[in-house]
Amino acid sequence: MKLRLAIVTVVVVALAASGQMLAQAGNAEKEIRAVMDQLRDAALKGDAETFAKLTADDYTSIGADGRVLSKAEVVDGFRAGNIKFDSIETSDIKVQVYGDTAVVTDTSTIKGHRGDHDLSGQYRDSRVFVKRGGKWQSVLLQRTKISP
Repeated sequence: MKLRLAIVTVVVVALAASGQMLAQAGNAEKEIRAVMDQLRDAALKGDAETFAKLTADDYTSIGADGRVLSKAEVVDGFRAGNIKFDSIETSDIKVQVYGDTAVVTDTSTIKGHRGDHDLSGQYRDSRVFVKRGGKWQSVLLQRTKISP
């Protein structure tokens, strides 16, 4: 009888813990999707300050052309008007949470430019987010162009 009670207790505790972990992962996914929406809105508005708040100091962007930009370079590009987006549509968003780290993949259709380089097209994006100080921040964007 005591053995059964112990087994039932262990099972109940395990189920409760796994349910809590699933709920936390679901909340993290919602938070990350909200940050992605804010990043998209900041990019569309050229809002360098909001973009800076939502990205880690060690943020890196790797464009479809292989060009690597630091956070400072992207923020400066928005401030100077050298990076400009007319539209950004995302779909097929998949979020995988690993504790305080998350990997996001999506498809994006973009109209915009960086200097005289046309950025318009459809892309597969990979993004990495980390949770620091209770907030999710983007640390990496890697973009691959989808051939027509």
